[in-house]
Amino acid sequence: MSTSDKSSRAVRESRHGACLLATLALLGGCAVGPDFHRPGAPEADRYTVAPLPAATVVADGQAQRFASGAVLPADWWQLFKSAPLDAVVRQAIANNPTLQASEASLTQSQHNLRAGYGVFFPQAGLEADAVRERAAPAGLKTTPTVFNLITLSGTISYALDLFGGERRTVEGLQAQTNYQRYLMYAAYMSLSANVVNTSVARAAYRAEVAATEQLIALQKQQLHSTEVQVEAGTTAYSDVISLRSLIAANEAALAPLKQRISQTEDLLATLEGVVPAKATLPDIDLRELSLPLDLPLSLPSDLVRQRPDILASEMQLHAASANVGVATAAMFPSISLGATYGAAGPRLNALSAASGQFWSIGPSATIPIFQGGRLWYGRKAAIDAYQAAQANYRQTVLDAFAQVADSLQALEHDAQALQAQAQAQSAAGEALKLLQVNYRAGLVAYVEVWAADVQFHQASIGYVQALAQRYQDTVALFVALGGGWWNASQVADSREAP
Repeated sequence: MSTSDKSSRAVRESRHGACLLATLALLGGCAVGPDFHRPGAPEADRYTVAPLPAATVVADGQAQRFASGAVLPADWWQLFKSAPLDAVVRQAIANNPTLQASEASLTQSQHNLRAGYGVFFPQAGLEADAVRERAAPAGLKTTPTVFNLITLSGTISYALDLFGGERRTVEGLQAQTNYQRYLMYAAYMSLSANVVNTSVARAAYRAEVAATEQLIALQKQQLHSTEVQVEAGTTAYSDVISLRSLIAANEAALAPLKQRISQTEDLLATLEGVVPAKATLPDIDLRELSLPLDLPLSLPSDLVRQRPDILASEMQLHAASANVGVATAAMFPSISLGATYGAAGPRLNALSAASGQFWSIGPSATIPIFQGGRLWYGRKAAIDAYQAAQANYRQTVLDAFAQVADSLQALEHDAQALQAQAQAQSAAGEALKLLQVNYRAGLVAYVEVWAADVQFHQASIGYVQALAQRYQDTVALFVALGGGWWNASQVADSREAP
């Protein structure tokens, strides 16, 4: 065969290879495995069994109203209208290591996704070899030869994703990226809630300490008055002993309260990303916090599209669905196209010689025939994982709806408890004042004043605890509704749209 005939044949073969490439590329529109569909929201028009009232009962002169469908701001803690509280939260968001780790994990997953997209592009590479070789003799009478061999070649290949295995893999990477994104939103929401709750607890403990110290100061005044009466012979010395015992008991109660204050301050320092010794925390007075009166309440159908934990669980379900497609595609043939062109010779200047040039082009196919059940049961395992992800998603949704219901009911009960505690504190204070006047007039025994002291102290502490619980359950509702992160992202999207 002449050189021209060989060249013509090579051209025809290359044309046939190009036609085959185009045909197989057209066949690459099919992806095996299930197409993911977002789960629907539960068929419920409210969160609680009984219809939710429009507002809670009036407690301490305030009633909280539920605004169905209203917008929950991303910086919901500003609804408490406390500049020191806002500063603490923003400091934590800026420096918290857990949130920073979550952001880094999101960036990592985004880079993994971009790396995964590389499979859709042709892969090209260059290879260069330079060796000095001593060829083994073919027979005893053949003299070994020593020669140089320099090879320079380039390859290009493209994997035909006929059954969508690579597309399902990238789909899973996309789901993992979204999963990390929602975990970051969840970390942001959890961090802000922990900061606010810890700040409220710290303010409540400080209020309890102040109430206890105020009561101790009052009791010391009573002790001085009682000692004067004992010296005058109008009161038994046992009243002095009882009063000193009561003062000592109240002073002993200060130690655990101050320890709790220290613990909350250490926790706030940790949340802010600093060591406790370097923390600078503003003083927050519990009574200076404004109770949010208009509470945004998302519709049940919107909750599954807003809570980060539900969306993260949905992305895990999406990734499991994509893995089923990957395992299914592995059971089908894989086809790739490749081409190589290069030259070889004993010296660099000999690489341009026609005799040392070589090339190849054509498809290659890998067809699984027998894998000992590995591919079959691998697909079964992927389906099992998908079913487990479905069950986990349903459980996450149920837990979310239960948390919203618990928060709504807690706010109603908190209002009732606070109202009762406010009335108890007021009544105990009036009774104590009356008994103190009667005791100084010698009309009642000190044991009655002692009992009134204890009752007023307990009522004061109970009021502070009920007030703090009302604040914290308000925070719990904001968190149960998802924290409003989607409103912050909408603002960012609108700014970045141009």
